Amino acid sequence: MTVGIGTGGGVSTPSDEELAEYEQERPARRLRPALDVIIAVWCAIVSIGVLLQVFFPLPQGTQFYLVIFLAAVLPMTLLCYRGWKVPAVLNPFRNRDHDDPGISDWILALIALAACVYPLLDFDGYLERRQTPTTLDVLAGAVLLVLLLEACRRTTGWVLPLVSLLFFAYAYYGGLLPYTWSLAHQGFNFDAIIAQFTMGTAGFYGTPLNVAASYIVLFTIYGAVLDYSGAGKFFIDLSFAAFKRSRTAPGRTVTLAGFLLGSVSGSGTATAVSLGTVSWPILRRAGYPAEPAGGMLAAAGIGAILSPPTLGAAAFIIAEFLQVSYLTVLGYAVIPTILYYLGILLAIEIDARRHGTTSTETSTQSAWKLFLRFGYHFLSLFVIIGFMAVDVPPFKAVVYAVIIQFGLSFLDKEHRLTAGPLVKALAQGTRSVLPVAATCATAGVIVAVTTQTGLGLNLAEIIVGAARGLTDNHTVILILTVVLSAFAVLILGLAVPVTASFIIAAVIIAPALVQLGVTQPEAYMFIFYYAVLSEVSPPTALAAVATSAITGGKVMPTMWQAWKYTLPAFLVPFAFVLTDNGAHLLGQGSFVGMIWTLGVSMLAVGALAVVTGGWIVVATSWVERAVCVPAALLLLYLAPVTIGAGIGLLLVAVVINVVRRQRQAAPKEGPAST
Repeated sequence: MTVGIGTGGGVSTPSDEELAEYEQERPARRLRPALDVIIAVWCAIVSIGVLLQVFFPLPQGTQFYLVIFLAAVLPMTLLCYRGWKVPAVLNPFRNRDHDDPGISDWILALIALAACVYPLLDFDGYLERRQTPTTLDVLAGAVLLVLLLEACRRTTGWVLPLVSLLFFAYAYYGGLLPYTWSLAHQGFNFDAIIAQFTMGTAGFYGTPLNVAASYIVLFTIYGAVLDYSGAGKFFIDLSFAAFKRSRTAPGRTVTLAGFLLGSVSGSGTATAVSLGTVSWPILRRAGYPAEPAGGMLAAAGIGAILSPPTLGAAAFIIAEFLQVSYLTVLGYAVIPTILYYLGILLAIEIDARRHGTTSTETSTQSAWKLFLRFGYHFLSLFVIIGFMAVDVPPFKAVVYAVIIQFGLSFLDKEHRLTAGPLVKALAQGTRSVLPVAATCATAGVIVAVTTQTGLGLNLAEIIVGAARGLTDNHTVILILTVVLSAFAVLILGLAVPVTASFIIAAVIIAPALVQLGVTQPEAYMFIFYYAVLSEVSPPTALAAVATSAITGGKVMPTMWQAWKYTLPAFLVPFAFVLTDNGAHLLGQGSFVGMIWTLGVSMLAVGALAVVTGGWIVVATSWVERAVCVPAALLLLYLAPVTIGAGIGLLLVAVVINVVRRQRQAAPKEGPAST
């Protein structure tokens, strides 16, 4: 992504060494120019095909389209992402300047293409043989499984492929478990398992891949078109021009820029890196230490994928699982987004006082003039929301937005989407979805096994049963289950991407929450937030690792600073599932209910800011911070009695802090000694 600010000055690009940790998240090859052009053209053709599919769907149906889509992207994934390290003699195409795929990669890509295309040779017959697959059907399916696991390993690491293999082993050997065990099932042979993966609608070609091929890829294309038409640069410029004079301006600028830029990139870590490259020199001049600055950048980076109008890729899966419109899911996220950014802004205000930051001139341009000149970049974003509001499906709305943004690009001579830039934008759209497609298709293994064996319901009973073994109180059982679920999603998210961790948790953990009376929207949104927050959770916290590489700060302190900025997002989801009024925070229920729960939750976020930031009117002592911990928790329970108690405790903390301030100021105001 190309970004910049209006006046330059002090803005540097991180070196390869500084971005090494970020590169590990997306280990794409550096291809020689000729090969890069060939792959770019192919990816652009795929993007055009995806756009045409929206208005001219294939008559053979969705599964036929998904087979073609996987055939188009899986070979590209094996070519564009690094495989095993091999001696240079075995890969004559690699040198210091580029890292082209080797002979083995080309062979794997060709085999992947053949395995993906195989069902298309006799598609109707292929589907009819689901109960009695032929040897060739099973062989092609097994080869496809192996290549998907390898593609997933190349793009996301070992964890998801290993988890998928464990699920495969459970499907195969589960019939050998004692029948008295909750996890035991009738057992399935190899042919039946492979047929479930490849010939049904719950495996490779199930909901996850359908979402990637029908929604996510369209939004990555839209994000690329936005970026190449200059929207990314405009969002950065506007953010830096909007805040100029106050000492909190640099922090506010980073927050706003992260929100706007995230709608273009769609990735929390990528947004944090792009934003950090531009804004770290300014934060440094303002007086921010490296670790708090890195934490702020990480929090701002993931904020956009927690927030409308785009959210993260998992939000599309929520819409599919719940069978609701994507606009409905956006509505779920409005109030949590307000609380998330309130927490960041309060932390910025406190840090500005604690670190003694100063104002710094970041742009000589007028925000108003910038908006008048380039504000049309917002139009396509509003078009998406507007079309969905009148019941236009999101996949059509985003295509309309792409067309509009393409036309608007000609208003800026520097960023016109003529043939060359347009091909690059379309190619980037498909390239961005390659890791997601590999992840979603591989996650189909987990969904298929869970469906085939009934594992989801069995695990839900085990989780709830473990909680019931400790107590008979329904509320305590729910609290224990929710806390265990939160830790499970966080731990899962430390090792696999957000989309994969959400899918796994949705099929395993969500049923346990629903069994205890939590509604499906509340359960899925709870899992969604914790899956996203894994990007800023120690001990891995990819977003924080990436920003610490840019700021030069220590990694673990940067992670804890990011956790401080995002703390409201960790606690507010508990209100969704634990409290009777928590549904109001997801935009459900009466308007009055939404307003008062928002107001109370804002007080809770303020109390949390005191706990993590240590400031009210002046720096707090341990007493005020200790009092604010139960105050925040009581407020978030959203019951009349607990709200009253929480407000009372918060007032106690404020009064103590004000009294301390008066005592500190008293000697200065008294008569001078003689």
